[in-house]
Amino acid sequence: MTSRRDFLKACAAAGVFVPALGLGRLAFAAEGAPAPLLVMVFQRGGCDGLQLVGPVNDRSYVDARSSDLRVLDSGERPGLALANGLGTGLDFRLHPEAKALFELYEAGQMAVLHACGLTNGSRSHFEAQDLIEHGVVSLDRLARTPEGWLTRYLATFGEVGGDRIAAVSANAGLAAALARDDDALAIPELQGGLPLPGGKEAAAVLGRLYAPGGTAIQQAGARTLARVALVEARLPRLPDGRPAPYNPSAAGYENNGFTQGLQAIARLARMDVGLRVACIDHASWDTHDTQAGRFNGLVGQLSRGLAAFYRDMAEAGRSVRIVVMTEFGRRLRSNRSQGTDHGHGSAMLVLGADVRGGRMFGDWPGLETLRLDQGVDLAVTTDFRQVLAEVLALRAAERDRVFPGLAPRAPLGLLRVDGMA
Repeated sequence: MTSRRDFLKACAAAGVFVPALGLGRLAFAAEGAPAPLLVMVFQRGGCDGLQLVGPVNDRSYVDARSSDLRVLDSGERPGLALANGLGTGLDFRLHPEAKALFELYEAGQMAVLHACGLTNGSRSHFEAQDLIEHGVVSLDRLARTPEGWLTRYLATFGEVGGDRIAAVSANAGLAAALARDDDALAIPELQGGLPLPGGKEAAAVLGRLYAPGGTAIQQAGARTLARVALVEARLPRLPDGRPAPYNPSAAGYENNGFTQGLQAIARLARMDVGLRVACIDHASWDTHDTQAGRFNGLVGQLSRGLAAFYRDMAEAGRSVRIVVMTEFGRRLRSNRSQGTDHGHGSAMLVLGADVRGGRMFGDWPGLETLRLDQGVDLAVTTDFRQVLAEVLALRAAERDRVFPGLAPRAPLGLLRVDGMA
């Protein structure tokens, strides 16, 4: 029997994923090609990029950590060797629990970037997350930037207003990247539909309270009610009126909070409600203690969940582009609690439409003490905004509006452009 990995390789070689996942510029102004659905996955807590993607033969890496806190090159659970590394002579490998994502890497559908993050060196969760989700790197700029970077992105391309649902946060609350987007919805799951609390009676009261054409608050409420009604109307239902179970044949979702959010995004994408961007959190990466076991579980859940979503969207013929990122990495040296403390540089993953997958990107700074940030952290050599700007295929003027203060630099080459492999 053909393995799933061989199947993915064959599809990539034959170009099968090209029509399924779409081509062309992500910007909504692109002509003749559907815009890929952008999905932002935020690893809340600070993912240890050096245990997600590790240089297994780096002497400094091996000396700094016990075997259960790094990726290994041998033994019972060796890391998954990444071809087309960073040209340093180092053997970079993906965590062994990321097998499903590794198959996408081998099939040319996923790229790995390393030493990415905030360039200001913050180690505060709240500060770093705020900066990243608002698309800036300084607290001074943050104080003058109330809206999230995705909000600016949607506004730049006119994806605001109207009856469609252009943006969704598959979390309990709205992601800060969508701050000041009055039309975005927070939908953590759709298994039971999206009914308003209180049923039809409450809906009638709210409809009168938020009548269209009133104050700004009334108009915002009316738009929200209209979007909720749109979701309810488009959901497939059983004969008794209950929402039909969501069982896409190709996906194979597990049952957990993360995959429920992914399925909510997938359902909305299939329902043709105008979805353009989606945010979802994957939490609990703050591994100050007992990191090994927790990290294994987190990586496996993330990997299998994203692979299931990717298969789901391919089956639906929906073009997607997915970015996985975190607020900061962890220190090179482990602590006395068998964990790692807040650091700086970490890894990012980008997969989907037009991504030049099967290779690594970035400028590796090295792990020798003199090359570490403040002598303890993997240094950041790639501003996270540079990665996002390329994923969005922004032109110069668009980049300045979406990521104010981002200096121009040579492109990383993340996306296929004009036939580039």
